[in-house]
Amino acid sequence: MSSLPPAISDLPVLKLLNVESAYGPIKAIRGVSLQVRRGEIAAVLGSNGAGKTTILKTISGIIDPRKGSVEFKGEDITAKDPSFIVQQGLSHVPEGREVFPLLSVYDNLLMGAYTRSDRDGVARDIETVFGYFPILRERSAQDAGLLSGGQQQMLAISRALMANPDLMLLDEPSLGLSPKLTKEIFEIVVRINRERGTTILLVEQNANMALNASDYGYVLENGRIVMEDTCAHLREKDDIKEFYLGLKEAGVRDERRWKKKKTWR
Repeated sequence: MSSLPPAISDLPVLKLLNVESAYGPIKAIRGVSLQVRRGEIAAVLGSNGAGKTTILKTISGIIDPRKGSVEFKGEDITAKDPSFIVQQGLSHVPEGREVFPLLSVYDNLLMGAYTRSDRDGVARDIETVFGYFPILRERSAQDAGLLSGGQQQMLAISRALMANPDLMLLDEPSLGLSPKLTKEIFEIVVRINRERGTTILLVEQNANMALNASDYGYVLENGRIVMEDTCAHLREKDDIKEFYLGLKEAGVRDERRWKKKKTWR
């Protein structure tokens, strides 16, 4: 009997097998294999420069892998054109948001729906994203470049949702945001997954937030997957606690010892 939540299928919507990608002579990811099951949130954790962004760019066709394969919904999309991949139902929210700064918020949302022809569905989805991020309704006529960083992140996620994707890639959604805004963004990401059934693969340096929001996790170091497990199990692993969650037991013991010694004086 499966222990997965009912919304998560055992069947993967995305599979990477022994993928290797590089920037010129520099290998960014080395033999990466992972899968994302339909209906789940999966996270790739790792420090800056570990290769997280390269994984997403390889999936969405921005970078062609030198080795390995990428499969989406059972079809090989390795090195396919990004526009083709978007049409298959995959949306990518890049690092740094990258909204269209001279277009209005509303027009940015319409740009996300450019592959669609169902006007009524597009109108409904605009109302849906305004429900997730009410500030975007208030700023709908404003140029996107005038939004705050947090509001631009909300817009970038909303624009990706307008394509009605089966899979959404999120690259560092917390980058440059305050803890309060980061918490709000991740709460909405979870809502999108639970309410719409959108499968999500995110890469993130904020391991604590990512592990709490996600169902399954991969740990990337120097371009290689070095650990994978359910996020509930990863949160309990000593290596994760020490290097990613900042809960180094030795440091805690040292602090307790120092406090105790201070009381003796």
